[in-house]
Amino acid sequence: MSRFKIIATKNLKRLVFISISLAIYAIAINFWISYQAKNSIHDNVLQLPKNKVGLVLGTGKYTSYGSINLYYKYRLEAATSLYKSGKIEYILVSGDNSRKSYDEPTDFKNDLIKKGIPENKIYLDYAGFRTLDSIVRAKAVFGLNSITIISQKFHNERAIYLAKHFNIDAIAFNAKGVSSSYSIKTTIREYLARTKASLDILFNVEPKFLGKKIEIS
Repeated sequence: MSRFKIIATKNLKRLVFISISLAIYAIAINFWISYQAKNSIHDNVLQLPKNKVGLVLGTGKYTSYGSINLYYKYRLEAATSLYKSGKIEYILVSGDNSRKSYDEPTDFKNDLIKKGIPENKIYLDYAGFRTLDSIVRAKAVFGLNSITIISQKFHNERAIYLAKHFNIDAIAFNAKGVSSSYSIKTTIREYLARTKASLDILFNVEPKFLGKKIEIS
């Protein structure tokens, strides 16, 4: 066998080994994050403990096809339900507003008001570009050491994992999920997001922005 073929074979073996190792790590961290959150997430409004603030994790209002994003719709409904049930006093919406034409927090605010939530009970975090940013900024900017996170179960589990690392007393309420056919891309993306979240913690990655403190009261 030529030297070139020997080197190519060794490189291929390394690549296969690295790929398998990464896949195993991704699967392991996925189960670990779910396990970490299992006692902190709730499906039943009546059994949910009260908290001052509910943190809605943002998402786009519309899909790429122009229809309403069901993740958005169900998070909106969940936040409304918790407020009207007296489980939270204020709603903090944390989402992406990285460009003028895209404003997740304001979309949520407008629709929450339409559902009867008083405007003075809604606070917006325009720099929630990632879940890590939303969680860290809830404490560092908005002064929250205790929160109720509102999103779908898969997302809540990752958010709880991050909140625990940053010493935030967090629980989560699961917004209604969506069908597997609707969410297959999101499911795959979540494996990658959980792997990224674990690496962010390992390497002490910080939010893109912090800024002035804002009191929710």
